[in-house]
Amino acid sequence: MTPAQLSRTVVHVVRSAVQAGELSVPADDLDSLDAEAGGADGGARRGIVRVPPRPGCGDFASHVALRLAAASGQAPRDVAEVLRRRLVEQPGIERVEVAGPGFVNITVAAEVHAGLVREVLAQGAAYGRGDGLVGTRLRLRYQDGPRAALFAEVVARLVTACGGEVDVLPNGGGAAPLAATSTSTGGAEAATETVVLSVREPGRTLGELVESLGRDGARWALVSAAAHDVPRCDPAEVLAQRESNPLFRVRYARARVRALLRNGRDLGVEPDPDGPFDTDTDNDNDTDAATDAVDDSAARARGALLALLADYPRVVEAAARRHAPDRLARELTAVADAFFRFHDGCAPLPRGEEKPSAAHRARLATAEAAGTVLANGLNLLGISAPAHL
Repeated sequence: MTPAQLSRTVVHVVRSAVQAGELSVPADDLDSLDAEAGGADGGARRGIVRVPPRPGCGDFASHVALRLAAASGQAPRDVAEVLRRRLVEQPGIERVEVAGPGFVNITVAAEVHAGLVREVLAQGAAYGRGDGLVGTRLRLRYQDGPRAALFAEVVARLVTACGGEVDVLPNGGGAAPLAATSTSTGGAEAATETVVLSVREPGRTLGELVESLGRDGARWALVSAAAHDVPRCDPAEVLAQRESNPLFRVRYARARVRALLRNGRDLGVEPDPDGPFDTDTDNDNDTDAATDAVDDSAARARGALLALLADYPRVVEAAARRHAPDRLARELTAVADAFFRFHDGCAPLPRGEEKPSAAHRARLATAEAAGTVLANGLNLLGISAPAHL
């Protein structure tokens, strides 16, 4: 279940509550929700459904009750409770909780998680690509400068990945180590939109950047900052092999996944998304509260990671539509961080004297799905995704 799909479910529930007389919402507001849920961001920008900013808030969160409270004449928590009762009855939703002033936190069912992992693994390198921009044709122009050229190249990659057609037309300058050939595809007739990319340059030549940061480091430094921000190109930051460096975390997470898969094969553990998540599915009634808390924390870590994996295709399309590759870089950083929390709390492979189980196979499949998303995102940014780091 993707955030866009869940957004449509939330809007459906709102309409059902209005029809049943449980809520009073003007038709214009309902139409606005419909339009947002069907948009490129699946309603995430306005908060119909989004990935929670921190663990422990379900797989997805919505503040639509806060938006509708004034129009309905009810307190936000009362609106949220109406939505909670209806959402929990929807297919694929396991738990719905009302938090704070009226936030609705949604946890999806285990079979939905398994289905997402199956989808990611089945699509492989194609996961995240789509047809949301079919019929869109862009002519990208950019100022002279290494960062502008790279932004144009990566935006072209993103638009093409979403089914659009792109011509990249530099205003001047020649070929460079970071530049790619123009990206364009044939297809259906479409009106051409000209976009002039404007970015803040780093004040250094392309050769200097590649020499000091390497090809991958230079690309990350130039695209991970928003266009209006000056990129941080200090080798001490970009090349640092420590947790404070987002590029290192992203690439190390991908390499860690590959290592898990290699070690799993040595142990006879192959990824299987359909297995149970918990290693101890036959616990007796003597399971103590501390064990339950650990299991719940592990499940939440997995849910937070899977929510980001489900959101990845939307982020790719949003980055393409807004000509903002930095959005994708931030998504990859979030996926890497969520993967490490999952890895630390839900061991994908047996530890110590522990025997391989179906739960390890399910967890290994989740890890492989995370690695697939990280590799796909790095590929769109033109950055290598090494199996060893």
